[in-house]
Amino acid sequence: MCPKKKPITAPNRPSRARPDAVPSAGIGVERIDVAGHALPSGDETALLDQGETLHRAFRPIMGSDYRAHISEMFAEGAGLIQLFDEGEVRALAVWRAFHTTYCGYRLEIDDLVTDETQRSKGYGATLLAFVETKARAMGCDTLTLNSGTQRTRAHAFYFRERLHIQAFHFTKDLRA
Repeated sequence: MCPKKKPITAPNRPSRARPDAVPSAGIGVERIDVAGHALPSGDETALLDQGETLHRAFRPIMGSDYRAHISEMFAEGAGLIQLFDEGEVRALAVWRAFHTTYCGYRLEIDDLVTDETQRSKGYGATLLAFVETKARAMGCDTLTLNSGTQRTRAHAFYFRERLHIQAFHFTKDLRA
């Protein structure tokens, strides 16, 4: 369950029933620098290619056509943020925003990935702060993410960033 500190629908809040009513929803690839400042956008195909190796290291079961998979997610309203340092993608986040019955309008982070060789340089914190700022600007009620139970180092990071465990997330693989 999400926090119930305030009503999840406020009468003075603009309607967010359509994703196109939120300017930053489903925008494709965004780039930021190590300070969390937006970088000029570039060729989306080239940007996807630059981040693919890092993303696949975290999600090795993604299909063989990375660009098609991510493009399909974009069509469903997802966004991708890449953090660049020294011309390389060092961290990335995949996110989407949607309404729920239990915590209002939320921004959920599907993936928050930092290059394993580049940990402890502040990239994850910068990326998470950027995503939180985006969620607030979009009028989201909550920011959520799921993390595998085995990812204890990631959990320690999330606790340091003031996230907390709110619920269990149950799954059943339907591909088998």
